[in-house]
Amino acid sequence: MNINVIINPCGLEDLYFTNKTVVVIDVLRATNTIINALENGAKEVIPVAAVEFAVKVSGGMFGGQTLLGGERNTKKIEGFALGNSPLEYSDDVVDGKTIVFYTTNGTPAIVKAKFSEFLTVCSFANVSAVAKDLIKRKNDFEILCASRNNSLSIEDLVCAGNLIEEISKNRKNIALTDSANASVTLFKAMGKDIKKMLSETDHGKLLINNGFEEDIAFCSQINSSKAVPVFLNNSLKLS
Repeated sequence: MNINVIINPCGLEDLYFTNKTVVVIDVLRATNTIINALENGAKEVIPVAAVEFAVKVSGGMFGGQTLLGGERNTKKIEGFALGNSPLEYSDDVVDGKTIVFYTTNGTPAIVKAKFSEFLTVCSFANVSAVAKDLIKRKNDFEILCASRNNSLSIEDLVCAGNLIEEISKNRKNIALTDSANASVTLFKAMGKDIKKMLSETDHGKLLINNGFEEDIAFCSQINSSKAVPVFLNNSLKLS
């Protein structure tokens, strides 16, 4: 099994992912929000790469069963029902609903990988579940870190390293690229206290300064979910 970690999606063509198995990671906060929404009964999450496209897509759907969710620079977008805090996506809000979802970094990364043969999303919350699924598939795969503004995000790389470590416990003959090895090294060095690590990242500090400290605690949970969202026909659903 060959594993590569892509530090950020900048410069990659969409067709690069054709026929590949891909895991997108955006720990703060998009992949956590997607996982929580689906676990709390959302019918599907439709990721989009632009706010304007989110409005266009939602306008063609039955309004009562569709919610617009997302953020720009951590804040909820004007006119959207929900932001990008996973805590907003409770069962009483999202059960049975389609979520059209835009975030600054996470959803463009998912859309970038739309031509993948298999595409899922991962955070610390479902890292073991995703690892088990990938082991069963036996495919080489790419981990695409959403990053922040096309720069390195430590939290995404640490999560990538965690995923690789989970796989290595149960799978021999794993070949890692330099970036995959670096992710494992970061996880071993910084993964002992996930909440502390998240709080000290650039993105974590920004979230705390903007009043989202509870989101840091939520996103630091490890293996709290068994969900493996699957991207099919332009939306993410539970497998």
